[in-house]
Formats: sequence, structure tokens, C-alpha cells
Amino acid sequence: MQVEPSVNVLGGTLEECSRNPVTGFFRNGCCDTGPDDAGSHTVCAVMTDEFLALSKYLGNDLSTPRPQFGFNGLKAGDRWCLCAARFLQAHDEGAAPQVYLAATHRRALEVVPLEVLRRHAADES
Repeated sequence: MQVEPSVNVLGGTLEECSRNPVTGFFRNGCCDTGPDDAGSHTVCAVMTDEFLALSKYLGNDLSTPRPQFGFNGLKAGDRWCLCAARFLQAHDEGAAPQVYLAATHRRALEVVPLEVLRRHAADES
């Protein structure tokens, strides 16, 4: 699978999002992306109970363990590479989690405006 250059939304080198739990489309701990990543798993977000409940309600249950896939389920405080469109939807619903801009891939900007990401930034004041 082809990986695009690891550049964040600030124009710097993409930082790691999480290795515990391991995240990313390529399961490399980063929100890297490429042509095969149709969902654009590019936003490094900190899970909240509110966001996890919304995601489950919308049909993507991220909190229930699925051991057959090596997935322990997410809990509040976990960092995870979210689909850019789901992040924007959560923002529009008032349930967006915080994001790490330095670990959010620049391709997220094709879906989510930088000013929206900055409103939820955990790594900017």
C-alpha cells in the first residue's frame, strides 16, 4: 500500500498519535493516509464518552471490544485516528473531541477547515 508524505496540518512532520492503542489506517501509530484510505483516517483525536456515544449511535461502535480483530475497544482519553468526515460531523453535532494538530495529517484539510481543527486543538493555546 502506498503512503502519502507524513506531513501534519501545520506543515511539519506528522507526529505519532497513539501506539496504545495502536491506531492509524496503516496501524503504525500515526494518522498516515494513502489512496487506499477511503475514510481519510487523518484526525488524531482524544476520545470522550460523548464522542464515543455519538459514534456508536451513528453506527460505528468504537467502544465495544472485538477480540477477534485484536481490538480492545476505546475509552475516554484514548487517542485515535478518526475519519475526517466523522470528526466534522461530530463538530457539527457539538460533540467533537479534542485533536492534536501535530499528529493530524494534512489530508484532513480536504474535509475539515483548519480553523475548525484549531477550535478543538489540545496542543495549541
